[in-house]
Amino acid sequence: MLIRPYRASDEKALLTLANQVHGAGYLDKSKLEDYLQRGLAAGLNASFVAYLEGKLVGYRLSFSAEQWHADEWCNPQLWPVAASKMAYFKSVAVDPGVQGQGIGSQLLQASIEVLQQQGAEAGLAHLWMQSPGNSAVRYFTKAGGRLLAVHQDKWLALSLQSSGYDCPVCGKECHCTAAEMVLEFP
Repeated sequence: MLIRPYRASDEKALLTLANQVHGAGYLDKSKLEDYLQRGLAAGLNASFVAYLEGKLVGYRLSFSAEQWHADEWCNPQLWPVAASKMAYFKSVAVDPGVQGQGIGSQLLQASIEVLQQQGAEAGLAHLWMQSPGNSAVRYFTKAGGRLLAVHQDKWLALSLQSSGYDCPVCGKECHCTAAEMVLEFP
């Protein structure tokens, strides 16, 4: 298993995996470029990929502290650190054929190490509660994350946009629930 920072040569495989796992239209080149810029700080990249036998099998896109803004789905009053010290875990996917082998956890740990070097003290995530077996929340909880709030219809507006995505559970009108969770860094 090779875990390393994202490079431009990973783009095609990452986009394919993201849209396979999260639904068609979830991530495109423009969004990916924006997300990657948000993970760069102090000369370090907080977004990582995992390769197994030469194939991209996982990724973790993370935003550096002060490279993202809290929106209506965030509860800063519940955060254990100041907003200026809060990173954001934007997206993760692991190839269904290799899930359950700790790849997501390894990607998360790699991102945490860089985010700490960039000055973050904690990371926030909105986890997809309808993931198979609620695996997203389980994996984040196992890593030390704790639940702050539950948000119904978190991705509804996004799915209804003309360039929206097809939720793998709901289709074109996503009514999935997000768990707003925080992970304090050691």
